[in-house]
Amino acid sequence: MEQKTFSIWLKCIIIATGICGLVIYALVVPSLGQVIVDKYPEFSHCYTPWLILIWISGIPCYAVLVLAWRIASNIGRDRSFSTENAVYLKWISILATGDALAFFAANIIMLCLSMNHPGIVLLSLVIVFIGIAISVISAALSHLVNKAADLQEQSELTI
Repeated sequence: MEQKTFSIWLKCIIIATGICGLVIYALVVPSLGQVIVDKYPEFSHCYTPWLILIWISGIPCYAVLVLAWRIASNIGRDRSFSTENAVYLKWISILATGDALAFFAANIIMLCLSMNHPGIVLLSLVIVFIGIAISVISAALSHLVNKAADLQEQSELTI
């Protein structure tokens, strides 16, 4: 597959991911929360704080999509292995770690405020694990892309 075609495919996937996230954050989560409040009115005081928490946790996700868009653009310009992409991947790693840890800390705080259930905290560990896995993969890719960029720069100087 040609670089330009691959870049276009990546951008289409990024747009689709952004739209899916928007549907989940704007429609699914509020309506699901409302269903829970309607079924269990004793949790009505938890609806707004949880909704705000989930919306705030979505901000780093969209920042990652912006960085992924920039990486896809660099791939389209045949700059796949550049220090710029390595920096973007490092930022993706930092954002994923920060989001996972902040989400877990918020879950613990909600538990201490009696706005959470221990089972939900345990279930949120799955989300935290996914965030940390994305962070580790992005950090490893950042390192490899940086090494490849260095090798590419050295080979351009010798030719």
